[in-house]
Amino acid sequence: MTGQGVASVLAVALFIGAFASIPTAVRSIGVCNGMKGNNLPSPAEVVQLYQSNGIAAMRIYSPVVGAATLRALAGTGIDVVLDEPGLDRLLTLDAASAWVQANITPYRGVNIKYIAVGNEVSVNTTKILPAMENLHKALSTAGFDKIKVSTAVKMDVLGTSSPPSGGKFRDPAVMGPIAKFLASNGSPLLANVYPYFAYTSNIDLNFALFQPTSATFQDSGHTYTNLFDAMVDAIYAALDKAGAPAVPVVVSESGWPSAGGEFASVSNAQKYNQGLIDHVGKGTPRRPGAVEAYIFAMFNENQKEGKETERHFGLFNPDKSPAYTIKF
Repeated sequence: MTGQGVASVLAVALFIGAFASIPTAVRSIGVCNGMKGNNLPSPAEVVQLYQSNGIAAMRIYSPVVGAATLRALAGTGIDVVLDEPGLDRLLTLDAASAWVQANITPYRGVNIKYIAVGNEVSVNTTKILPAMENLHKALSTAGFDKIKVSTAVKMDVLGTSSPPSGGKFRDPAVMGPIAKFLASNGSPLLANVYPYFAYTSNIDLNFALFQPTSATFQDSGHTYTNLFDAMVDAIYAALDKAGAPAVPVVVSESGWPSAGGEFASVSNAQKYNQGLIDHVGKGTPRRPGAVEAYIFAMFNENQKEGKETERHFGLFNPDKSPAYTIKF
C-alpha cells in the first residue's frame, strides 16, 4: 500500500463470529496481513487471531515471505488472496508453471481464491497481461482452475474519477485488454481504495468516514453518501467503458491510519473501518449487493516504508491487543 492522490482503490473487510454463523453475504470480508515488522506474532499466532475473531479471508503479499503463514493456513478454511510481485517470474509459460509448482502445489490444503499479479504496478505495465495469461494457463494445466488470476490497481489507474459516472482508465491500451481478460475468465479486478489518500480539506470529513454528512450528491440517478462508494463506482464506470461491465471489483485494500499524519487518529480510524465493515454488505449505488473487500491491515507494522502513517494502519498492535474498538 502506498500513499495515493484523489483516489486509491479498494480493500476491506472484517467479519466476526463463528464461521458457521457468518451470513454468506458477509463472508466476502477479510483483512490484509502485512508482515513488515520485527515484533509481529508468529504465523501460527496470526492465523489463530484471524480464527478467534472470525476473520475468514486474508491477503498475503508474497508466497516467499508468507510461506510459513500459508503452511499455518492449511485446513482452516480461510480464503486467501496471494500476491506475486515479480512480473518477470511469469513472463514465459515454463516460468509460470515452475512458479505454480513452487508456490501453489505445496498448499493444496489452503483456500487460495485469487492471485494478484503485481500490486499497484506503475512501470513496465505492458508485462502485466502476459504474466496473467501465462499464470492462468499454468494454473489450469496443474488442476487449479478455481483460482482466479487478477492484478491489484490503485486509483491513479483512472484518468478521470469524478463524477463517478465519468470514470475512465488513464491508459486504455493497457487496461482495456486486462479488463477483457478478466471478463473472459470470470475474474475480478482487484483495487486498493483509500478515501484517506483521496480526502482533501474541501470535502466534508464525515463524507470520507461513513458518517452523516451534508456532502451527499447525485450522479446519473445514483445518490452518493460517502467517498468510498464514489471511488469504487468510478472504477465500475471505467470497466463499463472498457467493454467489461460484468467484471466485479474486489477491494483488495482499504483502511485509515490511527496516527502519524493529518486526519490520522484513533477516532477517525475507528469510524472509517467500522463504517466500512457496516457498509460493504450493501454494495455501491452503481452495483448493489455485497462488496468483497479487505481492510488494511491486521497489524501496525514498525518497518513499513514511507510516511509515518504507513506504520499505523493496523486493527491490532503487535502484541495482539486491539488498536481500537471494532464491533465485528
